[in-house]
Amino acid sequence: MKKTIFLLIAVFCLSATVKNEPKDSKTSYAKTVLQPYVDSGQLAGAISVFYKDGVQETCCIGYADVSKKRPIKMDNVFMQCSQTKGFCGVTIAKLVEEGRISLDDPVSKYLPEFVELWVLDAANDSVKTLRKAKNVLTIRMVLNHTGGFPFEISAKRSDVRGGGWSGGAPLRQTASIAAASPIMFEPGTRELYSNTGIDIGAAVVEVVTGMKWEVYLKQEVLDPLGMKSTWFWPTDKQLKNKIELYENKENAPAEWREEMPWQQRPYNDSHVFASAGAGLWTTADDQLKFYKMLMNLGLGENGVRILKEETVKNLLALSTRPKGLGGYSLGLSAPEQDSEDAWFGHGGAWGTNCSVNWHKKELKLWVVQSAGGGQPWLAEISKAAEKFFAQPLSKSGVDAYTGRTE
Repeated sequence: MKKTIFLLIAVFCLSATVKNEPKDSKTSYAKTVLQPYVDSGQLAGAISVFYKDGVQETCCIGYADVSKKRPIKMDNVFMQCSQTKGFCGVTIAKLVEEGRISLDDPVSKYLPEFVELWVLDAANDSVKTLRKAKNVLTIRMVLNHTGGFPFEISAKRSDVRGGGWSGGAPLRQTASIAAASPIMFEPGTRELYSNTGIDIGAAVVEVVTGMKWEVYLKQEVLDPLGMKSTWFWPTDKQLKNKIELYENKENAPAEWREEMPWQQRPYNDSHVFASAGAGLWTTADDQLKFYKMLMNLGLGENGVRILKEETVKNLLALSTRPKGLGGYSLGLSAPEQDSEDAWFGHGGAWGTNCSVNWHKKELKLWVVQSAGGGQPWLAEISKAAEKFFAQPLSKSGVDAYTGRTE
């Protein structure tokens, strides 16, 4: 009898943690609009996912590598660039939720080098005038791009010989360099998109937790969500199957690009430092795990809770900026006001993007590795998404999170 009870408990626990696959929508809205561009070679390859309340359309079309005719797949790795910022936002939100930090704490409470900042007050060809900052720089400001920091410190700038995202510096050193450099305006008064600010936020996480930010991220977010293919140092095996980078051409086949000026090779050696602003490699499969967690207000599709519902609603799904400075929360683009039609998420430099609507349990994921040029298919994929979300989709089958049947 005891053995029977034990087995029943074990089976129940296992079923509670097993991922329930979403129901196939049996639609092809994305494929219909993308196929002509792939056939002409103008679009090398792309991944599109539309999800609505347990029903999903997945489209993998074209090639990860055109020259080798290697099809693009959900498990191909790619550089997600600025989509890394949302991962930093989640680690900050987690520390706020636990009461270990406040968004309005001065950054200097954790990184003393920020106690005194200098603002670039005026500049011309020969003279740069600086003045002491009056406002206190807070954690909120560095995470929502109102801290006044430039896009990158000099070591990470592509116009500096040898510079680039992966050749910069450890997070604490990046923060120290930023603190010693002039900021562009009084903290909290304007917005300026900045990888540097996000890296400063990650450095705060390191001080508070006593762990490397990437280790804390892996322990508290990546591993619990089962994101086994997401990391700052992709393996050689993963890189052999990565989605290649292509430059789009008008009315002509896309051209392969070896790399962009912001990256250096090799991608996975000791010269690479974890950057919270733009550094994670991932797959479409793994991205879905992260963004579905946000869509479901902190609950992973495997049943593991990363954040409380109110934390996601207040710190990630809504802007944390002063009114009038545009919508941005903690490492994520987010609306200034909540509504049933409100989406939040983020894009990356090579054209990737994912956004979610937690009210309607909707998600849009787009993966492409574009090195520039026009993308006429974007307007059409947007219309395809509208058609998908507008249609009445049956929820019969298994609910993607609860396991309940309807």
